[in-house]
Amino acid sequence: MPRNKNIKSVLIIGSGPIVIGQACEFDYAGTQALRSLREDGIETILINSNPATIMTDPTMADHVYLLPLTTKSLITILKEHPQIDAVLPTMGGQTALNLCIEADEKGIWKDFNVKLIGVDINAINITEDREEFRELMLKIGVPMAPQATATSYLEGKEIAQEFGFPLVIRASFTLGGEGASFVHTEDQFDNLLTRGLEVSPIHEVMIDKALIGWKEYELELLRDKNDNVVIICTIENMDPMGIHTGDSITVAPAMTLSDTTFQRMRDMAIHMMRSIGDFAGGCNVQFAVSPDENEDIIAIEINPRVSRSSALASKATGYPIAKIASKLAIGYNLDELTNQITKSTSALFEPTLDYVVVKIPRWNFDKFEGADRTLGLQMKSVGEVMAIGRSFQEALHKATQSLEIKRNGLGADGKGYKNYDQILDKLEHASWDRVFVIYDAIQMGIPLSRIHKITKIDMWFLKQYEELYHLEKEISTFTIDTIEHDLLLEAKQKGYGDRQIAHMLNCLESQVYKKRDELNIKRIYKLVDTCAAEFKAQTPYYYSTFENNVESPDGTQISANESVVSDKKKIIVLGSGPNRIGQGIEFDYCCVHGVMAASECGYETIMINCNPETVSTDFDISDKLYFEPVFWEHIYDIIRHEKPEGVIVQLGGQTALKLAEKLDRYGIKIIGTTYKSLDLAEDRGSFSKLLKENNIPYPEFDVATTADEALAISDVLDFPILVRPSYVLGGQGMKIVINRKELEEHVVNLLRKMPNNQLLLDRYLDGAIEAEADAICDGENVYIIGIMEHIEPCGVHSGDSNATLPPFNLGEFVLQQIKDHTKKIALALNTVGLINVQFAIKDDIVYIIEANPRASRTVPFIAKAYKEPYVNYATKVMLGEKKVADFNFNPQLEGFAIKQPVFSFNKFPTVNKQLGPEMKSTGESILFIDSLKDDQFYDLYSRRKMYLSK
Repeated sequence: MPRNKNIKSVLIIGSGPIVIGQACEFDYAGTQALRSLREDGIETILINSNPATIMTDPTMADHVYLLPLTTKSLITILKEHPQIDAVLPTMGGQTALNLCIEADEKGIWKDFNVKLIGVDINAINITEDREEFRELMLKIGVPMAPQATATSYLEGKEIAQEFGFPLVIRASFTLGGEGASFVHTEDQFDNLLTRGLEVSPIHEVMIDKALIGWKEYELELLRDKNDNVVIICTIENMDPMGIHTGDSITVAPAMTLSDTTFQRMRDMAIHMMRSIGDFAGGCNVQFAVSPDENEDIIAIEINPRVSRSSALASKATGYPIAKIASKLAIGYNLDELTNQITKSTSALFEPTLDYVVVKIPRWNFDKFEGADRTLGLQMKSVGEVMAIGRSFQEALHKATQSLEIKRNGLGADGKGYKNYDQILDKLEHASWDRVFVIYDAIQMGIPLSRIHKITKIDMWFLKQYEELYHLEKEISTFTIDTIEHDLLLEAKQKGYGDRQIAHMLNCLESQVYKKRDELNIKRIYKLVDTCAAEFKAQTPYYYSTFENNVESPDGTQISANESVVSDKKKIIVLGSGPNRIGQGIEFDYCCVHGVMAASECGYETIMINCNPETVSTDFDISDKLYFEPVFWEHIYDIIRHEKPEGVIVQLGGQTALKLAEKLDRYGIKIIGTTYKSLDLAEDRGSFSKLLKENNIPYPEFDVATTADEALAISDVLDFPILVRPSYVLGGQGMKIVINRKELEEHVVNLLRKMPNNQLLLDRYLDGAIEAEADAICDGENVYIIGIMEHIEPCGVHSGDSNATLPPFNLGEFVLQQIKDHTKKIALALNTVGLINVQFAIKDDIVYIIEANPRASRTVPFIAKAYKEPYVNYATKVMLGEKKVADFNFNPQLEGFAIKQPVFSFNKFPTVNKQLGPEMKSTGESILFIDSLKDDQFYDLYSRRKMYLSK
């Protein structure tokens, strides 16, 4: 059945600001859906309030509405576009589904004659209402854990009495496991039950008998109108039941599942999808499997939408789930669509992997002081990394190298835990670093049986760890001169980084690299092809590995490198790695625009990134995608292989910027602003000297490298003092201190975490107004793309402030100073490309807080507010293709745009929610107002005085 010709115009609901539990994987899904529908000539209308994403870029949909996700906004859009035939709510996570239900209950879809596609209301209601879902599963013969629904405190108490502890409490209609918890004792139960009832929008909880220690699996399914169902990916959680899937280390394909159990699970998943409703689209099903020989299967839940894991499954298999799900929603059948990778086979097939994929979440507990760091049913991670290898061990190592937490992989870096009791405690109370703690435990000699008993992690995974440790022990008996080819090759095949091998051999990383070159142990690149090389793949999507050389008939030694280098001029764009607070999706937006702009300039574009949630790692965004850690060794090998004209570092946030020094040292061209200028801006002391030379005001400051120096400086500066480390992201480690005791404690703490760092001590300008400007500079001319005034005073991190574009309260005299300083700084730093400058304004004098000659967090916001493709322009300036004067800048904004931060404090109930110099927000939304008399602006501005100390 070809596509439904009656559907000519589709409304897509986005997922809104990024929060823990609903991040940019839905931006990726929504972007794919928009591109997929437009391929079919369908008009697309998008509602989403998130300005940081590619999804809300004007190029993505025919009409983009940056409005709050409310039924009021839906009505506004439906009145404006009476031609809308259908709504697709399955790409925007739980937020979109909840809004879709609310609109249905209010009769909005019926009033405007809009059809629901990709899912049906009954399917949403059945899967969200845990009691109804349980009854349906029992009816169709799918086992579930003993469970019951409670809508009151008393009801909950009775259920607990009947089931006995341990129990699981899950709140209905919530996101990322909010309100869910394990309950081991009666005294915990009262609090956790009350909390679950409070956070559920319908004040309902499901109480389950806890399946502690059972194994957990996820299946991603697609189904068409003809009832063809394919299972795209089977994901196994390395962590047992009890840790939210978003916080679990996951592996694809499933590693420890017997074939017969897998077939039973497949049948169950298909049966479940068919039973919840008659719709065409995507589905995610979660199962628990008993860890004994019986391998009993119990259904946990089913989500009739593209899920958090769909992005991971798409990147892992090369099968674009959201893209195909959108086609199915408009009436296509699977056999009518082509496999996007091979271009020669149909989409009615199940991918086969001849490699292993490992996902590790990325946490940001350092931003939530006092947070409970143990992992459980409520998701706490802010991002994730994915790695591809020929074995579980290689993929696991590459994933740990991608995390950017100052670890070089598992073990062999001198940073492991050495205390026996601490290791046992960390094994018992799963935390963010358990992936490393398991290795430390084996290194200490704790038996695998004991580790298994505590963690309930399957013995197969633990044995993989043990093998790695034995290999490390063996390598450590050699030196760089005596290590043999086969042993070094084995270490590389198992994912050990050169830095780790150097640690084992007690030599330099560069010596290991040189030795590999001498022994011809070279990284090769394999295609992600969805079909285990059964059919020829057309899509240039690669991962690296190491192989034994094969002897060809003429006697030459060759290894099968599938990445063929073209003779075109190339540009590499370094991605921003995993999402975290301070470096989120806005940098992915910049990378995607950078790739597109370089392509428009005639370059072959190459993307390096390891974040599965984002659009930059979609395999048809760049000419070549290397799904690899943004880690020096991997990047250098790709550069040597591809020989690009240069590398763009200023679009990938701090991740890419940190690699500028190495690129410079190795003589690799950095496109745009040079390393020398980037470093000058990052080094707090040098930058302040530059300001002094240019007669630009800045708060009185001095630089300290010890606590004694800091205390001596405080005698001159007077309190309050703002302490800022160099080379950090999102205000990490920044703090306002008000006395000598606080200063000493903070400096000692910082230098323990960041040895040899230069700390800048500023006199804090109490009660000052904060503003910031973004600009494009070509080395000669500067164009300011936007000046924003923060509603919160100076001292609250710019990422946590409500920022207003244009400014609402700055006089012409102050604005002129901002413009002059921005231009002067951009030129003094020899900026080529983007720059962001932050200011504090007191008594009509504009002081400089800092400058970053790179893409900033606010660039996408300004681009959306003014409807201008600023990153595209800046990239063309970086490449030397255009000058600032070549662009016809035409910003359009009536009234004001406000960037509003969004926080995920509900995941950390005990945390201090006070805002300060260190960033804590996980996302943002955009609010347009016509005038300053708007109630919403008045409400935001009235809160400003909470932060003023005088």
